[in-house]
Amino acid sequence: MKVALLVLLFATSAFAQDPKVDPTAACGPENMYFNVNLDKSQHTPLPQVPGKARIYFIQNVNTDIFDSYTMTRFGIDGAWVGANNHNSYFSVSVEPGEHHLCASIWYSRIDQHLVLAHLTAEPGKVYYYRLGIIETRNLSDWKLDQIDSDEARYLITLYPLSVSTAKK
Repeated sequence: MKVALLVLLFATSAFAQDPKVDPTAACGPENMYFNVNLDKSQHTPLPQVPGKARIYFIQNVNTDIFDSYTMTRFGIDGAWVGANNHNSYFSVSVEPGEHHLCASIWYSRIDQHLVLAHLTAEPGKVYYYRLGIIETRNLSDWKLDQIDSDEARYLITLYPLSVSTAKK
């Protein structure tokens, strides 16, 4: 009984440490959307910006239910930085330091699904994040995972570059 009470006490204090932290703070404004065009001629990584890190967002859709997703927005530290449509990629440069990432998936079955991750970026480094979407009649799985650079470069050779502009 004492052990159960002790566990409950620690669990309660862990959740009460910072009630103001919003896990969706990595995402951008809810009412911002993008027009997305796919450039099938681009299949090479971009050069590094001196003193910054680069993050690639690669969307990898494997589904037998939908042909494509309407849009997936990607955010960093509370601002949307671009969007992908179906199997595609884009990249952004970021300052070194801790960053919080968000992917907001919109499609017909649900209004929105968020996937979150974080990283501590180092200057001159390249980070590859894959939004993996597996959707079948019995399974829905969304993940935003950092992936190996060899796997990422391979996917970049297969997928078009996503060029997104904010809708006005």
